[in-house]
Amino acid sequence: MFCPKCNSDKSSVTDSRGDGGAIRRRRECQDCGYRFTTYERVELALPAVIKKDGRREVFDREKIRSGLRRACEKRPVSTETIDAAVETIERKLQEMCVREVDSRVVGEAVIDELRKMDKIAYVRFASVYREFSDVSQFVDALESLGTAAKTARLKKVEPS
Repeated sequence: MFCPKCNSDKSSVTDSRGDGGAIRRRRECQDCGYRFTTYERVELALPAVIKKDGRREVFDREKIRSGLRRACEKRPVSTETIDAAVETIERKLQEMCVREVDSRVVGEAVIDELRKMDKIAYVRFASVYREFSDVSQFVDALESLGTAAKTARLKKVEPS
């Protein structure tokens, strides 16, 4: 591992911690003493994303994270929650075991995660992603949230 400060390839691991999904390693450069963190995780093949115009792009988790962050801006959603949603979306795509996936599938996965995380962030993202053109589409999105919330409350009340 190269030191980000002096570019030396002599570093030692001072601490390692893992949560099953990734291993976090604290490293120290033996030449300059700079300390830095690296992450190690299994790299599974992710499908290429087919855009609306037919172009194909490599799946980019940072685009997903960026979209989630933008939707959750000024909302009480932690960075950890956003990172967990990115992991969930990535895992869903990996589990599909396909070489290519339509961008709509990725967008719907993002919308599903936002719906669980924060209702306002969900409506923000959906309004841009689904290209709402009038107020009735906003109302439909809000009503679907209300219906989902009522259904969830009814399920909690029903005896099992």
